[in-house]
Amino acid sequence: MEEIQAITAVHHPVRRRIVDYLGLYGASQVTTLARALDQQVGSISHHLRMLERAGIVERADDPNADKRTSWWKPARRSFTWSVEDFGDSPSDALLAREAERTNISTQLQRLKGWHSSKPQRSAPEWSRAAFSIDTFTWATAEELATLSEALRTTVDAWRAGIDTDDGAARRPVFVFAHGFPTTP
Repeated sequence: MEEIQAITAVHHPVRRRIVDYLGLYGASQVTTLARALDQQVGSISHHLRMLERAGIVERADDPNADKRTSWWKPARRSFTWSVEDFGDSPSDALLAREAERTNISTQLQRLKGWHSSKPQRSAPEWSRAAFSIDTFTWATAEELATLSEALRTTVDAWRAGIDTDDGAARRPVFVFAHGFPTTP
């Protein structure tokens, strides 16, 4: 079970962007993060310390051995949790529900951004490669949990199989899927 501190730390909008950036680009300097995310260096430093306390990022060695700069890297790659994990603590359950709402909002904003951005969609190969999968079916809670684990394993294997040193032109790609009980 995830600690509530980790869940709430990563679901702050700026901290989420920091985690996503470090996940894509690896170890980075504070000034690089500030420039890339259009934030002040002091703000980035504050958010990195919050993420460090939650065990989400950690300090990295400076590849140039210059001790005057501050480098950071992800301490972990993924988070798995449910609001139900915090049923024993009403205050933690409230924080977990708010983090869940923030996470869904972030995911939907990214999807809306893709659909409303003509320049991003102008390359036909990227428009054909983008996808949406949905279905209605019958399942038990255990069957849905099995699907969740299978999807996580598939995405992890797919990501691990990408050779980022092969010289191919790549763009950041955001992948998300949801599975939940509902009615048609």
